[in-house]
Amino acid sequence: MRRDAVIGAVLAGWLSLGATSAIGQGLTPVPKANPKVTGVSVPNVLSVELADVIRAQGSMVLENPRDWAAFYGYNNDRPNLLPALGSTAEATKTEPDKNTYLVLHGQRGADPSYDYGTYFLFQGHENGAGGKGYITRINLDADVAHRVTLMATKDDLGNPLPAFDGSTWYPWAQRLLFTREAGANGGVWQATLDVPSKVEDVSGVFGRGGYEGIQADSDGNLWIVEDVGGARGTVNNNALRPNSFIYRFVPYDKSDLKSGGGKLQVLGIKSKRHLGNIVFNTSDTADTAILSLDVRDLHTYGLAFNTEWITIHDTAVSGTTTPFDTNALAKAQGGTPFKRPENGMFRPGTHFREFFFTETADTNANTQAGSEFGGFGGLFKLSQRRPSDNTGTLTLFFLGDVDHTSFDNLAFWTEDLLVAVEDRGDSLHAQHNALDSAWMFDVRLDFSHPSNQPIRILAQGRDPSATIDSALLGTTGFQNDGDNEITGLHVSDGDPSPNGILGAKTPRPFNGSWRVFYTQQHGDNVTYEIVPNPHVTEAVGDDDDRGRRDRN
Repeated sequence: MRRDAVIGAVLAGWLSLGATSAIGQGLTPVPKANPKVTGVSVPNVLSVELADVIRAQGSMVLENPRDWAAFYGYNNDRPNLLPALGSTAEATKTEPDKNTYLVLHGQRGADPSYDYGTYFLFQGHENGAGGKGYITRINLDADVAHRVTLMATKDDLGNPLPAFDGSTWYPWAQRLLFTREAGANGGVWQATLDVPSKVEDVSGVFGRGGYEGIQADSDGNLWIVEDVGGARGTVNNNALRPNSFIYRFVPYDKSDLKSGGGKLQVLGIKSKRHLGNIVFNTSDTADTAILSLDVRDLHTYGLAFNTEWITIHDTAVSGTTTPFDTNALAKAQGGTPFKRPENGMFRPGTHFREFFFTETADTNANTQAGSEFGGFGGLFKLSQRRPSDNTGTLTLFFLGDVDHTSFDNLAFWTEDLLVAVEDRGDSLHAQHNALDSAWMFDVRLDFSHPSNQPIRILAQGRDPSATIDSALLGTTGFQNDGDNEITGLHVSDGDPSPNGILGAKTPRPFNGSWRVFYTQQHGDNVTYEIVPNPHVTEAVGDDDDRGRRDRN
């Protein structure tokens, strides 16, 4: 019996559980977040119908180690993957970040005699000794010795790669794209699929900004979400000034982003209170911006804002080789800032007419902004008649609160179900005594009604390594992060054609070729695949499916 038929029947059975779980396609809600308890490790808790399987972990040796890049989740800059008793000395953790899943044929690796299969997961690494990053490929069909391939540590000019955050596949140019979230030192890099990969800095085209999320639409435009924290207020010292922007890159030649160039645009939002866009002048204090009535309006249910795309850089005028400060240009030319929007995703089934994005906001339980002024973040929806249109409408989809806060990455589980993960950070974990969660939203619901609530499908735990690191955080000589963080779910069938870009097809997790991945950053740096829980139901696949799972 085919795997997709069995699991489809299983999901139909789950849907009969009742209205409470209907929002989650029959997934049982996880009742509460895991607590943050000093010195105590806790496991991840998924909806009971789900399980996660390790596909790679930080201690795995790369099949082709090089210099300081020897492990999937650790540099070999220090001798210990875990600090010795009484010591803070520990190898730098690389924090594998956003995943990109592709089904490819004929891929090679470091071993010319080995068959690497057809299922691959690509990721950049968000951290590294001396700020150096690298790109890896998880070979999902491979044995442990060949499981993770190092693709590149340097660009085509011999420069060390920076630490990367976001990633996506751009099929028209046959390139992986990676973003760097580092303010005016950030940018976009493109990489070929071969090993070793040719990696090029294309920031002369895209500019240098605190880029994180990056997604293509059906016209080949790239939508980029920036994460640059703003200044704290003097009075409102637990809140941040809005300081990050939403960008769209419109290429002249989709087959060659570097040489072809294009226009970089910033999103501007029309104010309800005055003529022109919502902007903050350089003379405005952080306190003025934090408690601006415009900011309150943006975080108010039921208001719809007219939007426009403003061209801030054009390579036809300025060329393709000189990087530029995108954040500064966005401010100067009328872009509307948000409070750390980190990622965005197109809703499947809308022909790229609906773009949802997150806002992480202040990550402080004592923010003076509160929910009213976006202190706990939220989720927004940008609607356009066509993806290349220059005007549209912005609405608040979900307003963050104390229990649902600090939204980071997101993914569509189905056409109507959206999963957003939190990135509260150690301080907010301690303030709330709660680790991060992944929340599932039905985008057909009106969340201004208190009776409509998302469901928790994952309560992030804390592995033993992260528990040790959390206790060492802030001590002299310790350079790693503490509690674990969810990179965000990646739901894909791996189609490498333009028809396979995220948002082009309706996701069908566990049906046919659709797969779900996430990485638990920090600590042990583990990349998981989410699968149906075999202890809840026997999801028997056909021979090909079983063989693939056995090899993995």
